[in-house]
Amino acid sequence: MILVTGSAGFIGMHASLALLDLGQEVFGVDNMNSYYQVSLKEDRLKRLTGYPKFKFLQGDLADTKFCEELFDKCKPTHVLHLAAQAGVRYSLENPATYIQANIVAFGNVLESCRKHQVAHLVYASSSSVYGANSTLPFSTTQPVELPVSLYAATKKSNELMAHVYSHLFNIPTTGLRFFTVYGPWGRPDMSPWLFTSAILEGRPIKVFNNGDMERDFTFIDDIISGILSVLHSPPNEGDQKNHNLQYAVYNIGNNRPVKLLNYIKILESEIGIPAKLEFLPMQPGDMQATFADIEPLRQNFGFDPRTELATGIAHWVDWFMDYHALTPTNKRKF
Repeated sequence: MILVTGSAGFIGMHASLALLDLGQEVFGVDNMNSYYQVSLKEDRLKRLTGYPKFKFLQGDLADTKFCEELFDKCKPTHVLHLAAQAGVRYSLENPATYIQANIVAFGNVLESCRKHQVAHLVYASSSSVYGANSTLPFSTTQPVELPVSLYAATKKSNELMAHVYSHLFNIPTTGLRFFTVYGPWGRPDMSPWLFTSAILEGRPIKVFNNGDMERDFTFIDDIISGILSVLHSPPNEGDQKNHNLQYAVYNIGNNRPVKLLNYIKILESEIGIPAKLEFLPMQPGDMQATFADIEPLRQNFGFDPRTELATGIAHWVDWFMDYHALTPTNKRKF
């Protein structure tokens, strides 16, 4: 049994679908919070509930009793922990939410994995942990002691907590530092949704740092391919710096950063409407550029992201238009 936390989320739904299509038993959990519209999470869940090997339980992993009962109920052999409070800017106004969802909940998951002797815990970290680091591409050998957002700090905390549990209790853990994941069923607080809806409504897109930004956009299918390759392969080489054979952290990105203005041009072309741009200064907590060194993941698991940005954006726009029942003649009615 594979426990997928955050199964009603963007990556969680896709990961659950992929596992179910492979014939795996999946137990999903999600707190269904209202950070963005719950209806989108419910629609994602509808794609999973038709599978006889899928079970779901709603609840908060920061609730120790709930987490313990969840593990007692599903008895997972592997855990894919994707549940978290997402978003960098939201953390500036709601810090307590991040402490509970990203640190307290992760501690509960680690402790439950220890009690149930889980074969492998794979969890979501983030490229945001690189923070003030300006050396590109980002490598997992670089120091990450200077986060620039609370969200990033919680993700680095997850890596430290996982290392302790791997070291003390021999729990195999792998952290995956995701780099700007996008694609169908993506979150409304991410740039593809924000920019697409702004273009369709004729509103200006907020372009921070006056457009001088780059992102390593990674299509969801490539992310899922990487997750699946790692999930059933616990660390066997480990972090050489710490000599911990049960612990590993990898970057998982596209390895091809794109300038923000070029990204917007691809969106404009696919939607067929020119964007209005509002240039603004850098926002607190933002990073000027992200660029993943994925060589360790490529060497150990054959990870090879193949989706060009233009192809991925085409899939994104097709899904967005279909999900909102839009057509070329009513795009502006979104």
